Amino acid sequence: MEIRFDRDTCIGMFQCVAEWDAFERDEADGKADLAAAEEVAPDVFEREVPDDAELDAKFAARSCPVDAIEIYDDGDRVV
Repeated sequence: MEIRFDRDTCIGMFQCVAEWDAFERDEADGKADLAAAEEVAPDVFEREVPDDAELDAKFAARSCPVDAIEIYDDGDRVV
């Protein structure tokens, strides 16, 4: 399972931070950051989701008010 985070779309509500500890607050920019992620396009970050964090990652994606977080499983978007 992979997670994709569009930091440009993020509006800094930080619900994702409350749902999964891989997300961190960046108060200076007013945006969240996804730890251990690779930038795959300008301001778009991806990383693997550990098996034991799949539920938390899905909750983080569902909690985002602007849909800046997407979850993929075997290439298919699930959230």
